[in-house]
Amino acid sequence: MILGIGTDLANIDRIQRTLDRFGDRFRNRVFTEVEQRKSERRRDVAGTYAKRWAAKEACSKALGTGLRMGIAWKDMSVSNLRTGQPVMHVTGWAADRLAKMTPPGHEAHIHVTLTDDHPWAQAIVMIEARPFADAAGESGGDA
Repeated sequence: MILGIGTDLANIDRIQRTLDRFGDRFRNRVFTEVEQRKSERRRDVAGTYAKRWAAKEACSKALGTGLRMGIAWKDMSVSNLRTGQPVMHVTGWAADRLAKMTPPGHEAHIHVTLTDDHPWAQAIVMIEARPFADAAGESGGDA
């Protein structure tokens, strides 16, 4: 079952101006070390940061909070699998919120997709609740 959906569109040029103006202060406030390492080694540094910014905004919307109620930027982060697929991680208050949203007998799975076409970066986040598998390896839902 779908627990939440969020989307966000970020302007890459705006993120570049913010990086130019605030530099490490902005990076360290918003992005995890993993996100910073990934972004800084890319050819399109600002575009990579913009996609992660959009993912954080989209995730906060999918959690039903937006960036309020105690959620912190670093409570949501994006890494990539070896295949390049982005993966959303939540910690702190965001993880607590996700746990409260997830029905008993289910586990939450966060789907994220990122794209950019200068000057825009977009992210979509969908949070799904999946029934826990029982001891026989079958799902707990009706077939």
